[in-house]
Amino acid sequence: MSRHPVPLPAEHIPPGAADWRTPDVTRWLAAVPGRWAHPLWAFLALVVSMVWEVVTGPVPPCTSAEPCGSDWPGLAVAVVMVLALYWVWRQPRLAVAGLAVTLAALPVDAGLTAFARPSALAYLLATAFAVAGLVHRLTLAGRQRALATEAAGPVTRPLPEAARTFRRGRLSFVLAAVFLAVAGFGVWQARGVAEAYEQRAADAAHVTGEVTAVDEDDGVLTVTVEGRTRRIETAFPEDFPVGTRVDLVADGDGAVLVAEPYDAFGWELLVLGGSVAGLAFLANGVTGHLAARRLRRGPLPVLHVLVREDEEDGRTYVFAADDTEGRRPVLCFHSLYAFEDDEEGFDEDGLDEDDLASGDDADLRKIAEILRGGGPTPPLREAVLYGAPYAGAEVAFVARDDEDDPEVAVECSVTAVKPAVPGWRTRGPQPRERTTPRRSADEIAARMTPTAGPRVWRAHGFSRAVGLGLLLVQGGGVWAALDDGPSWSWLWLAPALPWLVTSVATALTWRITADRDGLWVTGAWRVRRVPWEVITSVRHHEDGIRVGRAKDSSVDLSPAGWAWLERRMGREPGAERVADEVRALLHRPDLRPDAEAASDQQGMPVGPPLVVLTVLWGAAVLLLL
Repeated sequence: MSRHPVPLPAEHIPPGAADWRTPDVTRWLAAVPGRWAHPLWAFLALVVSMVWEVVTGPVPPCTSAEPCGSDWPGLAVAVVMVLALYWVWRQPRLAVAGLAVTLAALPVDAGLTAFARPSALAYLLATAFAVAGLVHRLTLAGRQRALATEAAGPVTRPLPEAARTFRRGRLSFVLAAVFLAVAGFGVWQARGVAEAYEQRAADAAHVTGEVTAVDEDDGVLTVTVEGRTRRIETAFPEDFPVGTRVDLVADGDGAVLVAEPYDAFGWELLVLGGSVAGLAFLANGVTGHLAARRLRRGPLPVLHVLVREDEEDGRTYVFAADDTEGRRPVLCFHSLYAFEDDEEGFDEDGLDEDDLASGDDADLRKIAEILRGGGPTPPLREAVLYGAPYAGAEVAFVARDDEDDPEVAVECSVTAVKPAVPGWRTRGPQPRERTTPRRSADEIAARMTPTAGPRVWRAHGFSRAVGLGLLLVQGGGVWAALDDGPSWSWLWLAPALPWLVTSVATALTWRITADRDGLWVTGAWRVRRVPWEVITSVRHHEDGIRVGRAKDSSVDLSPAGWAWLERRMGREPGAERVADEVRALLHRPDLRPDAEAASDQQGMPVGPPLVVLTVLWGAAVLLLL
């Protein structure tokens, strides 16, 4: 049975505020970018062409006249190049500027003839395609803004007082400072390596020798100097064939090539990563701060609309004022509450502990029921939207939470507005983890019988198959990385290996045990105790099981199978079934076990033993090769 939208008191609707009706909404939705302009296509084109250019582009050889040291201008261009890829998704205007910088830097050494190379020409075409898509998106965003302003009519109102004290961007600024400090530390260390070489070169002897042998596998040159043989390490042995005359800096610690004086690649990589992350957070913080300031600057267009929170991802979806069934969402964004006279109020960082502790217990219980999935579906609510909505905009709105709450709340967006249409990342408030409707707790409970002993769910066949497949990938990756002995190629293991070990251990041996007082959740590294009273939700999420907890982070088991393949084989995904049954116990206490789980029923994490096995495997590879 349909429910009427939660009404907004008339005194909170500005006089003359226009309804945003279906005809106007249809025109607004028609002004969205075409599928060809989706950021994914530009991103892929740029990545492929960039990799092609890096792999096949000419690299100037290292010589005594032009030694290979730290290339700070080139590193700066690399930072902008990586940032431009990110900005294609998040910051179209900055992406256009970043792509222009990288395109201008390409022919610096070779001039326009650089574009005669197929790889450089491909990058030029990819950049042109990306810029065309970005300009298309920006143009249609302006069109959407004009249509929204036209629908709102001449009525404008200042932002509600509570929203005027809402602050954006603080967390981004903090993270930007941290990452930029890391980049600065990397610059300092790289400079230290260069200065140490300069000091060494000033005190050492400068000699010239002839290359008599080259070991390209180990990157070692055999150089004869005045009848004495020296073995010199090099990063580019192909640049020094047999018979080449090379200059050396020699002292008591050995000798190095003047052409390759020092190796600061690790520190330069740290500078690259820190600069990219820091500047990305800085740009996000500045953009959010400026957008919030624009909202507070003067009177804004106002639109009478309907809003609803999505049960799955917490986004606020906006509907036309006459779409009282909530059938067609128009746009979406994440939002947080704003409060009057609260300069330190809410931000994209989330709720403070004091805010939670001082909240009304009844309201918290009601929110927890909604999060559990067993409570009522969030209702449609009448709202007044402040600001002209368009792709990338910031807005605020006023609405009541529900019919039982007379208070009117002000919420501000903390992510940019996105149209809720096919071709964009979001398509409307609907569950995205399942292709079949989620069964109610009562329906699941009807198939279950109360038990005295604890209920145990453990890794099933598909989950173990996923774990074994990832274990083979892990073993092969370790073999490939260690195949050539110690080298910089080991760096790729740093982010990949911890994730692989965690995923393998989880997929092979995850376990959930339900007893009288709560759940024992066994993951890769530990067994967690989650009492029934703090659980807010249990659901299948991204091929895993997520147990939400009040005032704390969720407990995740992932991967716990492969839902896509299980459905293709005509089977119900095992992790989905487990999540449904645990959720039924959450909402039906009469089905919970009467006994406590013994220690042998709680499971044992296998992450630590798997780390030991991985180390032993790596040692065996090094010894055998």
